[in-house]
Amino acid sequence: MIDYGLDLSAVERDLALPDLVAEGDELDALVAAEPDWTRLTPAAGWTIAHQIAHLAAADANVLVAVRTPEAFEPEAKDADVVAAAGAALPRAELLERWRDGRAEVATALRDLPLDRPFPWQGSEVTATLMVPLRLMETWAHGQDVYDTLGVARRPTGRLRHVASLGVEGRTLSFYAAQLPIPQEPFRVELTGPGGETWTWGPEGAAQRIRGSALDFCLRVTQRRPLAETDLTAMGEDAQTWLEVARVFL
Repeated sequence: MIDYGLDLSAVERDLALPDLVAEGDELDALVAAEPDWTRLTPAAGWTIAHQIAHLAAADANVLVAVRTPEAFEPEAKDADVVAAAGAALPRAELLERWRDGRAEVATALRDLPLDRPFPWQGSEVTATLMVPLRLMETWAHGQDVYDTLGVARRPTGRLRHVASLGVEGRTLSFYAAQLPIPQEPFRVELTGPGGETWTWGPEGAAQRIRGSALDFCLRVTQRRPLAETDLTAMGEDAQTWLEVARVFL
């Protein structure tokens, strides 16, 4: 069972929900204005339509997990097959399906009691974790679309949700790489979009990571290789983390 380990309060859940909606709306505006959804994205074999179909399918899975957890299938279906099926739909139908699904997810997660867990990918999560998880996935797949269209993307404070997941995903990163999980503390210092500093971990930690929040988020979502970021590491384990960083299995 995967332990995501993220600890969010009810207040943070309520603050993150509008950010989740805004993230979807921003990507919606971009793809709605693009007539050719057959353009290939950085994900091998995936077009813009595949990216949107994947997000729509994930939202549908969240709704099943929340509403009828006994019907949720813990073994994920092949993402390529699911995305291809959705991408085969007419563009207008797929766009509407995605819009309806993400609106339903936002409502369901808003109304769900904070202490009520539901199944998700080999574990159990609550709304406090699922909100940033959906935001992270929307942002990451959105980045693929921005890269495809060559559109500059303005970073926002919403990145903090993605960065927090990235920091909490350190154990997951080492686990997925089949490496021993370091036990000593880490310090992460990131520069936010407005020049502010976001920090995690004790100030005196020997293992340290510094850089821009944008590059950290691009790295942990595996949208950029380490060499194309401004991230720096102090300590062998910190360097290894950046090399294997991820926020999903």
